[in-house]
Amino acid sequence: MKKYLTGIVPTFTLVMLVAYIYATQRLSLETFEKFLLGIPFILVWIIPVRFWSTDRSSYKALDRVLHIMGYICMGLVNFLITSLILTDVALLIYPSFIKSNYQSIVYSLTGISLLLGLVKGHYGPAVKEVDLVFQNLPKGLTGLKIAQISDLHVGPTLRKNYVEKVVQKTLNLKPDIIVLTGDIVDGKVSQLEDDVEPLERLCREGRAYFIMGNHDYYSGANQWIEHFKKMGMKILLNTHDLIPFENGNLMLAGVTDPAAGIANHPRPNPQEAKANHYQNIKGDSFFKILLAHNPKLASLGAASGFDLMLSGHTHAGQFFPWTLIVRKVHSPHYWGQSLEGDMRVYVSAGTGTWGPPIRLGTKTELTLLKLC
Repeated sequence: MKKYLTGIVPTFTLVMLVAYIYATQRLSLETFEKFLLGIPFILVWIIPVRFWSTDRSSYKALDRVLHIMGYICMGLVNFLITSLILTDVALLIYPSFIKSNYQSIVYSLTGISLLLGLVKGHYGPAVKEVDLVFQNLPKGLTGLKIAQISDLHVGPTLRKNYVEKVVQKTLNLKPDIIVLTGDIVDGKVSQLEDDVEPLERLCREGRAYFIMGNHDYYSGANQWIEHFKKMGMKILLNTHDLIPFENGNLMLAGVTDPAAGIANHPRPNPQEAKANHYQNIKGDSFFKILLAHNPKLASLGAASGFDLMLSGHTHAGQFFPWTLIVRKVHSPHYWGQSLEGDMRVYVSAGTGTWGPPIRLGTKTELTLLKLC
């Protein structure tokens, strides 16, 4: 992670500097106003420099406060720059009106967007029910319910009370299987074990499955794997479980993440996950589901003969204008249902939020998938 950030920090610094200069020039700020505007830019800048490139286990209370403020300021800066760009475009169409109200328009757009985003990010997740129709589904699996929790990002801005809400909503759905498709944590076990404790309630029936996401690897993969195992979760690392149902059998496989090298784990390998057995069930008529945090693994999953792949990672962009960028980068598997050859893909928009606790143009979702 530190090696990766070595190349990112200078670029990020340059981008933030250019954005700051653009904002101060377009808003025609006085010296003291420039100083005030510089504070959120600095708070955003210190996130990768201070919090992503150091040992998180040494964080103090002040670090957490600065971390939260930095993430909120990340949203503020995003909406400020977006509002400036949109207002500058509108200036070409309505020059007289926009010019005389330039600052008011920019500040209003920024403030409203930030406030709405924070409110939407705080309340959730909404239960999203999805029917997945298959021609080859064994009759015994018709109506099978899978609860998917993805990208919870328990950390500085999302704590135990939200996790408890997610757990209770999940249990109320009475799913047959619960899958956690990565990026569940953003911090060390020593910091977050109390916050993730409610997840243990999901494991009591023995059908809660977990795969690693990139942020789980950033947060100390081996320690979290051991911790989640103690809680009762079944961890799938290029492996699978065979689950018998009446008149139908299910193969549930899971792969590592492309970030697995951080922990010296093997790269994601759906073919290996399909071949590695935890147990044997007579017969080979299985409906095959692959859990893969990053939807860019869809081509490998389809080539390995899976019927369905469940992913997360994208957050559907989380908030504007990243919603547009993520759609472009991850299309067609950026959010919701899509196809990769004969394999169906479902990508969750995320049960929590990464970084800024903000949603605008997307919703947090606790997904209830029903096989039909």
